[in-house]
Amino acid sequence: MKIKELKKKKWFSIVTNMYVLVLTVFLIWMLFFDTNSYLIHLELKKEINKLEKTKEYLQNEIVKDKIIIEKLSNKDELKKFAREQYYLKRKNEEIYLIEYEDSLKTNEDE
Repeated sequence: MKIKELKKKKWFSIVTNMYVLVLTVFLIWMLFFDTNSYLIHLELKKEINKLEKTKEYLQNEIVKDKIIIEKLSNKDELKKFAREQYYLKRKNEEIYLIEYEDSLKTNEDE
């Protein structure tokens, strides 16, 4: 196909129009190369979603911690917590730790 025949085609005249060329270059620039490109927006959107999930998880943890704090305001609950978590004891008291086989780490588990 020769150039003269190509120039007579309607689509060629549209594609070679200066406004269409400038618009095409502008769109390509904005989508891929600009600092606010579409690709960067997609990455930021993923980051926002990830942060929102983290925020939701941490808010749930805060609620759980508030419940624990309310329980620990009672002296009996505080003593119970200290005994269970930190193995604290009263004077003249002995503590025996009982471990079950399924809770022990063995060489097979590793």
